[in-house]
Amino acid sequence: MTEPSSSTPSPVISLVLRLLTFISILISLIILTTNSATIVVNSTELKLRFKDVYAYRYMLFALVVGLPYTLLQIVFGIYHVSMGKRISSSGESLLQFDFYADKVMSYILATGTGAAFGATLDLKEVFSELGSNYNKFFNKGSAAASFILFAFLFTAVSSVFSSLALPKKL
Repeated sequence: MTEPSSSTPSPVISLVLRLLTFISILISLIILTTNSATIVVNSTELKLRFKDVYAYRYMLFALVVGLPYTLLQIVFGIYHVSMGKRISSSGESLLQFDFYADKVMSYILATGTGAAFGATLDLKEVFSELGSNYNKFFNKGSAAASFILFAFLFTAVSSVFSSLALPKKL
């Protein structure tokens, strides 16, 4: 087996990125799941919840998938930083797992971000005639989408780092 590239970043930097991803996902999850509003239409009260918007449900899926994955990567990162070596005996299989899983996770987070921002902009325009309560609901949706965007960016950088850590095969 060949050694990883000399341009491989420090495991501490990778761990910090994982922690920032976790925090971003957690904040987004809290904002999203507590998001609701009551809208009055023709003297009828309608309760609007995040689960009523399909794009917000997809964002919830992305967050629920991202949270345990990030926790797993944090555990691997803590072990790597504290012991100075990877968990796996060969090391290469875990490097490949990091590489492919980071790619998949960054795509899931990116599509969750796009879906949430798109739905927020479209629905905010549709609901604009109903008063100000809708605005608070969609602003919270936008805030949750912003934090999942940060999680995506941190995961994308981790993805680049995991590709740098792959051994160079000739």
